[in-house]
Amino acid sequence: GRRRREAAEEEVEETPQEKKLRLAKQYLEELRQLGESRPAPGAALGYSRAWGRVLGSPAHILLFLQVQPPDPARIRVLRGHQLPVTCLVISPDDKFIFSASKDGSLIKCKWDVDSGKRLCVVPGGKKGTEERHMGHASHVLCMAISSDGKYLATGDRNKLIMIWDAATCKRLHIFTGHRDAVSGLSFRKGTHQLYSASHDRCVKVWDVAENAYVETLFGHQDVITGLDSLSRECCVTAGGRDGTVRLWKIPEESQLVFSGHQGSIDCIQLINEEHMVSGADDGSLALWGLTKKKPLALARQAHGEQDAQGLQQPYWISAVAALRSSDLLATGSHSGSVKLWKCGEGFRKLEHLLDIPLVGFVNSLKFSAAGDFLVAGVGQEHRLGRWWRIKEAKNSICIIPLKQKTTASSPESPGSS
Repeated sequence: GRRRREAAEEEVEETPQEKKLRLAKQYLEELRQLGESRPAPGAALGYSRAWGRVLGSPAHILLFLQVQPPDPARIRVLRGHQLPVTCLVISPDDKFIFSASKDGSLIKCKWDVDSGKRLCVVPGGKKGTEERHMGHASHVLCMAISSDGKYLATGDRNKLIMIWDAATCKRLHIFTGHRDAVSGLSFRKGTHQLYSASHDRCVKVWDVAENAYVETLFGHQDVITGLDSLSRECCVTAGGRDGTVRLWKIPEESQLVFSGHQGSIDCIQLINEEHMVSGADDGSLALWGLTKKKPLALARQAHGEQDAQGLQQPYWISAVAALRSSDLLATGSHSGSVKLWKCGEGFRKLEHLLDIPLVGFVNSLKFSAAGDFLVAGVGQEHRLGRWWRIKEAKNSICIIPLKQKTTASSPESPGSS
């Protein structure tokens, strides 16, 4: 009886109507994605597919992962930022990478994935001159690109959000309203609705197409360090030292609170409409289901321990990434490698797959939409501060190719359905 009560307490309250609506939206979105002409995530790796069943309805296409460590000689390093890279995004067609850093003069870059050439550079200016200059005048902490590739949004320490034309790198608008550094940005998939998170502890909603502010959401008790969203009209946030992850239901103006980390939660990303992953400075990696208040799986000291001034401390998890609608995750720290993980046993287990050597603070990670490469933003310092400095690291963008093993599982093989 005690176990049943504890399990019931962990369940997030959801009415039958909410459940039906959520599952219907999820199913329609999957049908839409399957109908798109572009390859499904992971198709470039030749993954086998299988339909799972979650909550009694057709659910996520699981990509049963069989990748091998990339050849270090094939990892491409793009140099151009003078100071640590803080954030990056990949265009929806996988052709371009946009990056930003702590640079005072080189704020935003656009790179061609195939050639590695820098196509566009937006210089910054001095604080207070943003209206006269194109770029930011302080550290850029976050960026997001709309799912149609039309708009790019960037947020900085000076409380500003800038909206850009992604094709021309021309600045279109500046949003003001946050009272502290803007630390997280995400476009709702399929729309031009933008969510922003800040160190002022609130989430704001914007309509980029109309250059309009929509509303503000309150709840976190500490600075918000990360934010993500998908197709549903909601977003998830990492709440720093308040120790919580939150799911914000925008139409209902309500929030669900999740807890499980012991330290400051510094990064978060949705895997699909039902699961997310987060990382903290206690070294833990958490896998969540959006109907459970506690993690489905927790990997403690995911990147091991370091000797800091004679004390053994876990390496901070500074970046997480998920190949959308798959079982593949990546994590970054300053431990000397990027780690790849698999979500096993119906998203209730985290399995470490392999390490990719990479020196420096991994401040941002993104999978290509097709799943054939992973991009890492690397710096000599952490994106949010200067607690340590790794002198031998290069402030750069690293493009890591992902290859499939020849022993990939087939749909008929055990465990693939």
